[in-house]
Amino acid sequence: MKELELKYGCNPNQKPSRIFVKDGELPITVLNGKPGYINLLDAFNSWQLVRELKEATGLPSAASFKHVSPAGAAVGLPLSETDKKIYFVDENAELSPIACAYIRARGADRLCSFGDWAALSDTCDAATAMYLKYEVSDGIIAPDYTEEALEILKTKKKGGYNVVKIDPDFVPAATECKDVFGVTFEQGRNNFNIDRELLSNIVTKNKELTDAAAIDMMVALITLKYTQSNSVCYVKDGQAIGVGAGQQSRIHCTRLAGDKADKWYLRQHPMVLGLEFVDDIRRPDRDNAIDIYTSNEYMDVLEEGEWQKVFKVKPEILTEDEKKRWIATQSGVTVGSDAFFPFGDNVKRAYKSGVKYIAEPGGSIRDDNVIETADSYDMVMSFTGMRLFHH
Repeated sequence: MKELELKYGCNPNQKPSRIFVKDGELPITVLNGKPGYINLLDAFNSWQLVRELKEATGLPSAASFKHVSPAGAAVGLPLSETDKKIYFVDENAELSPIACAYIRARGADRLCSFGDWAALSDTCDAATAMYLKYEVSDGIIAPDYTEEALEILKTKKKGGYNVVKIDPDFVPAATECKDVFGVTFEQGRNNFNIDRELLSNIVTKNKELTDAAAIDMMVALITLKYTQSNSVCYVKDGQAIGVGAGQQSRIHCTRLAGDKADKWYLRQHPMVLGLEFVDDIRRPDRDNAIDIYTSNEYMDVLEEGEWQKVFKVKPEILTEDEKKRWIATQSGVTVGSDAFFPFGDNVKRAYKSGVKYIAEPGGSIRDDNVIETADSYDMVMSFTGMRLFHH
């Protein structure tokens, strides 16, 4: 198949719409559903991310995409008991490494992952499909599917869930083109390889880069490679916990991603873990209630007549002081940036979210100030020398 007709483009008025290749065959097969224009933009970007993450780390990898940027990405490390609670995993569920990867990827920002596109580096198995079955998602791309997994996924969205199989051996052309306002843009495809060697230029006094932190740096950088710029990514234990995309200001991006990382960590606060939800509450409603409860708008879910809709027992207020004290216990976090930090304020903001390790290109005229700020917090910072803008 050389082309695939789509329902419409980014919006319903943008017709006709299709994807096609000039030479050869399309690298995908649609096994179920009818993916749209944005679906396939998410599919191809997310597939590149998980493929490269698997190559860099040797671990099964997954991503959760929305509007051509990752809401989350992760490698397939085992889930802790706390992870299972905050990601709503059945305590009796049998979890494979690829299932753990997707659960953790979606868990980075469950609100942003609502209606996501899922991507897997490895064959989608029944364990992954069963978790997806109960989540709101638009589609999935993977190199293959077990028969059981495919049957489970075909039951989603009244049989219309998008299931796409991609040829893992497909090699795209060395140049890529796109038309904007009737003008064709062409550039060499970004084939830059992100690996452990890229992290060797440690510019801080503290040079103790652990193997786990190196994996986190690679997760951050490969995630950023496929995130709309400007972008900053916070990572912990092989999992993105805060992704900031498409901000014009670097510090605003650092704050946005840091706030998301803080929100992720607040989900583990004992008061949040102890919330008693009404029976049969939908997962999106539960996610939304937690998001509001941990925000400054908490009264929207705690006021009389509202809390009864989601909670069996009215929760106590999680005060601003309690939240700050909890966030201050976060540690061992890595942050990556797709371009250099121009000022030390980015490092200061990252430190507030428990950052110990930083990976960024370097090259600012204020690198000395950035390094000095990192040294003041005893951080480990690698200058990669490579910008990762993505548009």
